[in-house]
Amino acid sequence: MTESILRTIVEETRAAISAGRYAPREAPAGTPEGARFSGSLREPGTRIIAELKRRSPSAGEISPHLDRRIETFALAYRRGHAAAISVVTERSFFGGDPEWIVRARKISGLPVLMKDFVVEERQLDFAASYGADAVLLIAAILDDEALRRLMAGAAERGLAVLVEAHDAGEIRRAAAAGAAIVGVNARDLRSFSVDLAGAAALAGAISETAVRVAESGISSRADVERLAAAGFGAFLVGEALLRSEDPEETLRVLRGAA
Repeated sequence: MTESILRTIVEETRAAISAGRYAPREAPAGTPEGARFSGSLREPGTRIIAELKRRSPSAGEISPHLDRRIETFALAYRRGHAAAISVVTERSFFGGDPEWIVRARKISGLPVLMKDFVVEERQLDFAASYGADAVLLIAAILDDEALRRLMAGAAERGLAVLVEAHDAGEIRRAAAAGAAIVGVNARDLRSFSVDLAGAAALAGAISETAVRVAESGISSRADVERLAAAGFGAFLVGEALLRSEDPEETLRVLRGAA
């Protein structure tokens, strides 16, 4: 997404927070199990975080009827042995719904990551109340103080954190904040372009003690193997699964288990 779109999304998010659209669920759906999410990503083998996302500014409509298929996809992800499920909850630009966290977690039993544009602590309460086990923090939209504050707030609530970076500078900032799970998004937030080679080159900049997650642009087993050879241990995949006629089988292929 272009820098102007990114800025617009953050501004819209702050307006939504002010309007109360990130109020916690009245009846909490569960207790965050951040340690389970983190532990799942550290298990042996190819660890796939399988995503639920209706649309995006870069790809347009990906799964326009996703609301009717949450359970179908979540079951496919469980049967295909995903490590976790990522749920994109931002409404205005991605067509998300936080209730998908509740539904996906219930039917799959897998740990769930809430992907949104988290800029304030009340969004952590929101994530926890819907039963998320982890949240995404995007380094590009947070200064160092906000990143540390939100990471600390997530830990207090039992939420794991995936810090998303796009370059070496953001990886260093994530490390300085104490991030235990660091993702490199191969899609440039400002230009829409996807550069898997550039992402692969950044794996070595992430501490060996952290979980290294490759995000975006992964569509084949060859992509996974290339990124794994570079040092990534987990892989966040959305469009390849959501557009597949058989997401369970596609997941197995990506894992090298087919």
